Amino acid sequence: MADPASYRPAPGEIPDQPGVYRFRDEHGRVIYVGKAKSLRQRLNSYFQDVAGLHPRTQTMVTSAASVQWTVVGNEVEALALEYSWIKEFDPRFNVKYRDDKSYPYLAVTMADEYPRVQVLRGAKRKGTRYFGPYAHAWAIRETVDLLLRVFPVRTCSGGVFRRARQQGRPCLLGYIDKCSAPCVGRVSAEEHHDLAQDFCDFMAGDTARFTRRLTARMKEAAAELDFEQAARLRDDIGALERAMGKNAVVLADGTDADVFALAGDELEAAVQVFHVRDGRIRGQRGWVVEKVEDADDADLVERLLQQVYGGEAADGGTASGVPREVLVPVLPPDLEEVQDWLSGLRGSRVRVRVPQRGDKRDLAATVQKNAEHALALHRTRRAGDLTTRSQALREIQEALDLPTAPLRIECYDISHNQGTYQSASMVVFEDGLARKSEYRLFTVRGPEGQGARDDTAAMHEVLTRRFRRYLADRAETGDLELGGDDLDDEPARPGHAVPTRSGPVDEATGRPVRFAYPPNLVVVDGGPPQVAAAAAALAELGVDDVAVCGLAKRLEEVWVPGDDYPVILERSSEGLYLLQRLRDEAHRFAITAHRKRRSKGMTASVLDDVPGLGPARQAALLRHFGSVRRLRAASAEEIATVPGMGARTAAAVVAALHGADPAAAAAEAPSGAEDGAVGGPDAALDGDAPLPAGMLGA
Repeated sequence: MADPASYRPAPGEIPDQPGVYRFRDEHGRVIYVGKAKSLRQRLNSYFQDVAGLHPRTQTMVTSAASVQWTVVGNEVEALALEYSWIKEFDPRFNVKYRDDKSYPYLAVTMADEYPRVQVLRGAKRKGTRYFGPYAHAWAIRETVDLLLRVFPVRTCSGGVFRRARQQGRPCLLGYIDKCSAPCVGRVSAEEHHDLAQDFCDFMAGDTARFTRRLTARMKEAAAELDFEQAARLRDDIGALERAMGKNAVVLADGTDADVFALAGDELEAAVQVFHVRDGRIRGQRGWVVEKVEDADDADLVERLLQQVYGGEAADGGTASGVPREVLVPVLPPDLEEVQDWLSGLRGSRVRVRVPQRGDKRDLAATVQKNAEHALALHRTRRAGDLTTRSQALREIQEALDLPTAPLRIECYDISHNQGTYQSASMVVFEDGLARKSEYRLFTVRGPEGQGARDDTAAMHEVLTRRFRRYLADRAETGDLELGGDDLDDEPARPGHAVPTRSGPVDEATGRPVRFAYPPNLVVVDGGPPQVAAAAAALAELGVDDVAVCGLAKRLEEVWVPGDDYPVILERSSEGLYLLQRLRDEAHRFAITAHRKRRSKGMTASVLDDVPGLGPARQAALLRHFGSVRRLRAASAEEIATVPGMGARTAAAVVAALHGADPAAAAAEAPSGAEDGAVGGPDAALDGDAPLPAGMLGA
């Protein structure tokens, strides 16, 4: 625990201007980011009597070891800079709205030559139009199935699309007229792109245009006595109406708005949002957040808008991601700055307000009920979760006699197959929760020419490499002392990057250095031998402030270096349960990596022994013939027609596929212009992706 007075800036150093500030711990890690209209007033509030601060603020200022600030031009710039740093550094004391699940979106890859309609989750990709989010993936598939009657856009994967082009026949959807089959040339790339654009326009709310168009065509077909075509158009209109009916009309005036609601207590808050486009609910989304900082509902709403719409912009979203109107339960404290920032993202004026009457007020009440239900469900599922995690860390601290609770724990495991394809995993838990972005994999190298290592030697190697990297990163960052020199006092200009020194940061990439701070506890999968190897690796590097323990599988015993007897935790202990989760996650991560290496190494292609035939040429052969069966049936002359192939290599390929000696066949083949005469055997195919091993096996 640090005394805030030990790093309090001197009087007069803090500027009385708008800006963004960062608190960092003893390892230079950013633990809190905030903004202020007056940096002097805001920062001075943190250095008053600690007993008078909010409990969470007390924890933050006593965990910090330094504070840094950056002056900006105005409050809008501070809002944008604060979001970018929260996203970059992921401070543990900032409120972070995380989805309680990964919501599916209906996505159209408009940047592709032949756009594809599909269900996507996770981060958004540039050049892709997104609609949603939806509560269930099956709801998207039902909607797409209805719309493919009218907009037969491609839905197949890249592999299916390429295979159809090679074989010259479409898939089932092409035969039943639910795909325009651009793979076989039924429509051109431009025509298919127009179909995808019409699909996006319909999903964006421009529905009346298409129903009017189909109705007019249906009447024309009926007038011409083409009743079969008229019946099909009638069914198409019905499909569009059913697709529209899946989104309830809630606002008769066709309003585009996002409606937010908030329900919470002192520890947690649940957020719900309904995305309304053209008066219809196009998607619903929910979050549950732990209040790790002192914030009221107005501050939570500001953080929410900042992360939701800042995420849209960072993910390459278009202006349509920010609606004309944002309805919230309470107004954010800096309303004008938030509206100006959202208007800048959209490119036109955005209003943030609290609905007072009418349909919008009724809809806000409905969203509020959803938020209250989500919070109740979350409490039921995760009752006492925060208390349980704190108890687990406290039990581990007491059992291992640690000076503080191990807020960051790293666990290591080795996986191999009789000493071959050795892989190691490092998984990270912070505050009792997995931090998958910090996971790492190691390929165990072993001493040159001495074969595979046993588990203890492999563990020693992995720990040595990990902490050698930590020491190197710490040496590169040097003294993490902060100051308010010219870097801190220079205001940011619009459109220019703000100069920062919030380390530890990789100078090459600008991203935080991941190994520049150590764990509080290292856990290894194993007993005394593995624990001794890990402790020896740390001792050799001079790392003496990291605790080590091991968890043996058979009796779930906890071993510490130098002790003849294990530490026994009760079977019902939350601390033991946390260690088991760490061990099991490290084992899962390591064995997955090992299996990938093993599958690549144990599957060898029969063409690997063909002289002069590298991965690029193997890939070219498979692309040209479409399958191994067709390649096996081809003659040497047909193989020689593949770009980059020559007569000798073609003869060697035929020999290899039929069990003969490829080298002898290549020597007997007639001489001629061979591929690779300039730049080596694979020069003609430079840049091709290598063919996975085993795809051309016998």
